[in-house]
Amino acid sequence: MSKPTTARPLNVLQLTDPHLMASADGALLGVNTRDSLAAVIDEVLRNHGQPDLILATGDLTQDASPEAYRYFAEQLQAFDCPSLWIAGNHDDSALLSSIAAESGSDQKQWIQGGWQFVMLDSSVHSKVYGELSADELSFLDRALSEQPEMPAVVSLHHHPVDIGSDWMEKIGLKNRDAFWQVIDRHPQVRVVLWGHIHQELEQQRNGACLLATPSTCIQFATGSSDFAVEPLAPGYRWLELDPSGCFKTEVRRAASFEFDLDEKSTGY
Repeated sequence: MSKPTTARPLNVLQLTDPHLMASADGALLGVNTRDSLAAVIDEVLRNHGQPDLILATGDLTQDASPEAYRYFAEQLQAFDCPSLWIAGNHDDSALLSSIAAESGSDQKQWIQGGWQFVMLDSSVHSKVYGELSADELSFLDRALSEQPEMPAVVSLHHHPVDIGSDWMEKIGLKNRDAFWQVIDRHPQVRVVLWGHIHQELEQQRNGACLLATPSTCIQFATGSSDFAVEPLAPGYRWLELDPSGCFKTEVRRAASFEFDLDEKSTGY
């Protein structure tokens, strides 16, 4: 008598804030962002292998150039799986969506492995802070209402909680209360995932796990009152999502990547 087959977890890779540029030698505070992304991708393949899905959570480019978006798409060809892209404050949301659409990466609602993924655009044209439009909040509520029994991951770029860093409080999600009002109506949301803060963070809120992830380039110093960076290696987040709604997650860094960070910079 054969044993029943147990569905394996869905392996999800989050890549965030690569800040790519049109130029191959484009650097952010002394770090070549193409090289750092390549190092992170190598680390993913070496430590985890192929994911089933990639979530790219904003600031894919620094200069919002078509060349940078297409370079990002080319690098993702190292993985044999779908990817979903959302914009950050350095991105051109319309251009990102247009190029992402060429590979189907512009999907905002995605179901795979017994989980629903909802991708939100929190970018505001020409602003650093984030805000979710009324249409975006309605979409979030509608998407979650359609699958009330399915565990969900909600992704956006801007942080919707206090992270203990004064300078970043001014540039987080401006209408976070409206966002949480929607999330609180849907207890199947197991993970809220974002980028923007260039550091690892994990909190809990009403049964949901709140996760932020290091950038694939430079890292902001945690708990800093003013802009500051620290010489931590670029990284990524890996999630293993079970159809039951249970999950595991970890952050890994490309520790062997060598870089010369400008730690005296007062901005970027």
